[in-house]
Formats: sequence, C-alpha cells, structure tokens
Amino acid sequence: MSGHSKWSTIKRKKAVVDAARGKVFTRIAKELTIAARAGGGDEATNPRLRTAISTAKASNMPTANIERAVKKGTGDLEGVIIEEIIYEGYGPGGVALMMEVATDNRNRTVSEIRHLLSKHGGNLAQAGAVGWMFDTKGILQVPTEGVDEDELMMAALEGGAEDMSNEGDFFEILSAPNDLNTVNEAIVEAGYSVEVAQIQQIPNNFTEVSAEDLPKVVHLMELLDDHDDMQKLSASVNFTDEMLESLE
Repeated sequence: MSGHSKWSTIKRKKAVVDAARGKVFTRIAKELTIAARAGGGDEATNPRLRTAISTAKASNMPTANIERAVKKGTGDLEGVIIEEIIYEGYGPGGVALMMEVATDNRNRTVSEIRHLLSKHGGNLAQAGAVGWMFDTKGILQVPTEGVDEDELMMAALEGGAEDMSNEGDFFEILSAPNDLNTVNEAIVEAGYSVEVAQIQQIPNNFTEVSAEDLPKVVHLMELLDDHDDMQKLSASVNFTDEMLESLE
C-alpha cells in the first residue's frame, strides 16, 4: 500500500488529530446532516448515513447529538444548509492537494483556504487540475491493540476489501467506495472496532518532496486540516517512515 495513510500517523504523532472532542463531533455531525439530506434519515436505506452513524458511535458521540444532526439533514429540525465542496490546489514543491470541505458559507471558506495556501507556499487550482492524481476509495481504520492481523484481514477480504496495511497504531483497510459499508459491517460483525469509516481521495501519483519542502508541506497540511470546514484532506506525498523520523 502507498504511504498516503502515513498522514494519519503524522497527525497522531504530532497531536493534530482533533484532540478536542468537540471538533471531532462537529465534523461527524456535518457528515450525518449531509448524508441524511442526500439520502434520507433511515439508515436501513441510506448506506452513507449508516456508515456515518457507525463512525459517530465509534467516536462515542452522544446519541442525542447523532439524532439532532440527522434531523437537521431531513428538515425535522431547523439548521443552516451545509454544502459539500472539493477544492484542488498545490502546496510547497508542487504537491497536489485535494480538500473536501463542508460549509454554510462558500465564499468565506474559499477565501480562507486560498489565504492559507498562498501564505504557506501553495495556491488554489481549478477544478480538475489535480483530481486525476487521486482515486476515490473507502477507508477503514481498526486499532491494532489486541487484534490478530491475519484474522482481521480474512474478515475484511470476505467483506469485499481490496487491501489492508499495518500502520502501527491502526490497520488501514481499503475498499471500492460502494463496498465501504459492506466491509464495515463485516468487520464489526467479526467483533472488531472500526475507528474510521469514510470515502476519501487517495493519491495514485506521487510528487517528489525535498527535505527542505517536507516540513513546509506538513505544516500547511496541519493548518488546512485544522480549518473548521475541512472534512478530509489528501496530498500526493508518499510519506515514508524515514520522512516521519526526519520530522521528529
């Protein structure tokens, strides 16, 4: 598997994994609302909502918060209209960036994202400029503690997964986007705890990053990832263990 998942490791090691639970819940709530608005509030007939609810429960999000977010999506509760947008851009050294946001104010968000990019050696690109460098995949993460890798892989493959890798603190499992929920359910039914289950862009093409540019790229990614509207962030960097060590 490529080193795209090392970004998750970097965030964990540098304590940028939304340590404040409130921010974790905000991101999940947005996904719940968007999923319910797009496919209805019944998780039995809405796979995206079912996956979002599973992720919410795995993050110990209170049931009341889950129900409120879903009702905002179905219109049973008043709330702002949240819009999904994918921005494409470049970081230091020409690294390609795919930025998936959820916002109630498109103009504000694009202005803030553009400012962050330009201030830190990057720029916003036109739609399609870097999208060809990424594939859409289902991504699941299962904590490694107490888990037999071979047994988990068997459960994942039987559920329709394409690949699995050991990333240290967690196993990362890849699937086709349409198979994400099936794989998720197979893993849960096998008795494993799924920490993350989402559709995300992962690079199929990588940009060589110099030792000088690497810290700049990671810093920019941290700033982007910390933006209130950022849901998912991917970059065309094949992060390696050596890169991680150089950042410590």
